[in-house]
Amino acid sequence: MTDRVPYREAIALQPAALRACLDAVSRQLEALDVEPITKGPAVLVGIGASLYAAVVAAAQMRTQGIRAFALPGTDLYDASIDAGGAYIAFSASGRSEEPARAMELRPNAHSYGIAKADGTPISRVVKHMIATESGNDSGPNTTSYLGSLLTAALLADKAGRPSATNWAEIPDRAEAVLKATRVQADKAAKLFAGKKSIDCVGAGTACGTAGYAALLIREAARVAAQDWDTLNFLHGPMEPNDRDSGVLLFGNGREVKLARDLAGFGIPSVLVTSRADIADADNLVVIHVPAFSEGIGDAILQAIPAQLLIATLSEDAGLPVCEFRYRQTDTKRDV
Repeated sequence: MTDRVPYREAIALQPAALRACLDAVSRQLEALDVEPITKGPAVLVGIGASLYAAVVAAAQMRTQGIRAFALPGTDLYDASIDAGGAYIAFSASGRSEEPARAMELRPNAHSYGIAKADGTPISRVVKHMIATESGNDSGPNTTSYLGSLLTAALLADKAGRPSATNWAEIPDRAEAVLKATRVQADKAAKLFAGKKSIDCVGAGTACGTAGYAALLIREAARVAAQDWDTLNFLHGPMEPNDRDSGVLLFGNGREVKLARDLAGFGIPSVLVTSRADIADADNLVVIHVPAFSEGIGDAILQAIPAQLLIATLSEDAGLPVCEFRYRQTDTKRDV
């Protein structure tokens, strides 16, 4: 197993991790039978950050003609539930109990595992294993999360309609985003300093990014956070927000108007977007991430400024290293 490294250090490792993942997964996919995924329905299973990776991946697969949806592993604890034609279990460490148990209960299913290394518990309960080889990771997950997304993107290109994305560009794009968004991410962290709660909002693949960001905020900065689909957020969930809370939004559509409206209401808001025509304003910080590939490609890159923002929040809170206070003993399987 690979070693844990400090959170901000792991963020900086991601371009190299993406490069290693691209090479390793491309080789593995050459011989992988993906026909069950192509036929579908494909059920993408995860827990924690890996569930949000599954949400991103399922949204992307649907755009490429694959019938796909994401479920937490616990929704499949009833072995009689026949939810799909193929199952893809996401587990960053390869040790998460819930997706492993869901696969274990379906020994005859067409099943695939995505984790950062082979030889992990998840590999023993699936028919096909895809190791991301993303290397050293942090708590909360950084390199393994982006590695899972890139693996899903490459898998979707093989099983569904090709996206025509040049994935060889993604490591350099990630390096550029790391450098270009650092200042705005720090500015966003200052805007969110001392907030009692932070809502994270996005649609499609960005809904998964919002979930991942909310989890990072809870784990690393120990601030209450919740993820929302963009349009769902308009139907009541935004009512508690005020100057003592914050909203982190991902997107180029309805999220733009929502971010401006929230800022106008005096609610501190941060918008991560590929649109270059949106500027900072009172109560609004805009983090521009140049468009790369609509959907999962942009989701990979837009996760990076969220990680940087949250790293600053955690450091300012005196928590430069994420150590769980309430770690439970039944969430991971032994290697």
